Amino acid sequence: MTSGYDPKSDGAQMSFAQDMSYTDYLSLDPILGAQNRQSDAHDEMLFIIQHQTSELWMRLALHELSTAREHLIKGKHAPAMKMLARVSRIFEQLNNAWDVLRTMTPSDYTKFRDDLGKSSGFQSHQYRLIEYILGNRNTAMLKVHEHRPDLHRMLGQELRTKSLYHVALDNLARAVGVTFADEVYRMDTPHLADDAVMAAWTRVYEDTEQYWALYELAEKLVDLEDYFRRWRFNHVTTVERIIGFKRGTGGTSGVNYLRKMLETELFPELWNMRGQL
Repeated sequence: MTSGYDPKSDGAQMSFAQDMSYTDYLSLDPILGAQNRQSDAHDEMLFIIQHQTSELWMRLALHELSTAREHLIKGKHAPAMKMLARVSRIFEQLNNAWDVLRTMTPSDYTKFRDDLGKSSGFQSHQYRLIEYILGNRNTAMLKVHEHRPDLHRMLGQELRTKSLYHVALDNLARAVGVTFADEVYRMDTPHLADDAVMAAWTRVYEDTEQYWALYELAEKLVDLEDYFRRWRFNHVTTVERIIGFKRGTGGTSGVNYLRKMLETELFPELWNMRGQL
């Protein structure tokens, strides 16, 4: 009978009294101690962890999107492409999380739903910031963050900054040799499809060899929105599966509200121009 493996025999460090450990580096104590259940319901732990991990993935998405925007401003397409591809994969992870949450039945959820009070996912400031960075700038949603001046200021600052799509359009305009109307760059409203923008993207797709960097950028943006749409759709179906057409805890119409969000287009010209090629 052989003895158990001893990692020390391979040279592994076994004492961390004086050195940083895995738990220290990742700050696991506060993270693993942050699941503060408001009830004794078994599935509340699933509900909390699913949303906490989603917020962590969104934090990474924001890190990638903001840096990708900076690279595009400087004309550095290659690193921006890598970061946008990573954001698409992040949203794939966010999509997979719904599969875990859907193992919770309506009976499971009703055992602790009242303990949520008025808290609701639509109050997520990180989700709102992702929307603002991508160009879906609904200023009416700012009010829900007024109780946190720091978050309200951060979101307001983003509204005074060109969105990722605005920066992409700057790159497009320079390469194609056109100028877009000021309305295209509205900071405080969702981006609406513009004929001149669509015509410029069409030129890129009709001559991909000449405009390869922009063609690649456009496809990365389409990928991103594709995954983003899937995330929204999975959100709707998960909510409908668990609570049906009840009103949301935050006071929204629940499934009906989420279905309206499915109609939002982040980069409409990149979808509309496909029928003209």
